[in-house]
Amino acid sequence: MDLSDTDWLQQFGPLADLAPSERTPMVGGAVPMELPAGVTVFAPDQPCNFFILVCEGQVRVYQLDAEGNEIVLYRIGPGGMCILTTLALLADQSYSAFAVTETPVKAVGLPAATFHDLMGRSARFRSFVFNAQAARMADLMRVIQHVAFESIESRLASRLLTLTSGQSALSITHQQLAAEIGTAREVVSRHLKAFEKRGWVSLGRGRVELRKAAPLRAVAASAGR
Repeated sequence: MDLSDTDWLQQFGPLADLAPSERTPMVGGAVPMELPAGVTVFAPDQPCNFFILVCEGQVRVYQLDAEGNEIVLYRIGPGGMCILTTLALLADQSYSAFAVTETPVKAVGLPAATFHDLMGRSARFRSFVFNAQAARMADLMRVIQHVAFESIESRLASRLLTLTSGQSALSITHQQLAAEIGTAREVVSRHLKAFEKRGWVSLGRGRVELRKAAPLRAVAASAGR
């Protein structure tokens, strides 16, 4: 990934319009990152050395509960940044969650020193960081709301509809679905079998096929009532 071609900045809104005095140290300090799928980007208690901007691909950020069940906090796609990375850099703390590449990823890493320098000298860079942070916080609040206040049935129905995105079938394991909604695999399996008995889905090994989307939408919508 050639960072001398600064077209990558166009993916990050305000960063494309930085003044030369701000753009030069950022581009000069930036480190190109290319990772295959399935790589752990960071894990709890690891030091945070870079502010990472994702240019291509997708990263899943998640935590584990006391029983070892995974809960997906959010995903970072092209043009995105990580709230936990920002918090760790601002507070000079270690990471508190896991991040794994779901696809091959191309990203740009700003060393911690470069990040702090830009936060101090550039109002535009600060605005970009804090606006992105606010948007990601909204994602986290939605996760908390789903887990704390919505039933497993409504969360599962909603997630199935979101993940299929208009497709009729989804290649996913019960364990992966459990991580998506923050519960145990056995709980997801039980509810999926109930959906299958109602004729809403058809189950196969590592596969869920939607048969009737309308009742799933009704169950998902019931969470807001």
